[in-house]
Amino acid sequence: QVQLVESGGGLVQAGDSLRLSCAASGRASSSYTMGWFRQAPGKERWFAAAITSNGGNTYYSDSVAGRFTISRDNAKNTVYLQMNSLKPEDTAVYYCAASSSVISISARERYDYWGQGTQVTVSS
Repeated sequence: QVQLVESGGGLVQAGDSLRLSCAASGRASSSYTMGWFRQAPGKERWFAAAITSNGGNTYYSDSVAGRFTISRDNAKNTVYLQMNSLKPEDTAVYYCAASSSVISISARERYDYWGQGTQVTVSS
């Protein structure tokens, strides 16, 4: 079992930055691929970014590439999502997730564990 707790969400203005954190605990949590997904009101939960267990590879959706950066500190069992140049369309609940897979990691069904989510609201 892996437990995930997100933090760092809030209300910001367009153009601002925000850093989300995801604290992981449980069995071998540092061995998992970690991802961030987001879900806007009335929409599906969509992939935003992912990072492999050793941090060697990162992946981004087209909508966040160049603005968001995913990283991890395995010594602290924490994954981060640095979000810059935020836009109103980035408003969503952001979820951290852990996957034992290393393929198709943009797919929700590849993830085994999920956090409770943290709200990010970007005003125009």
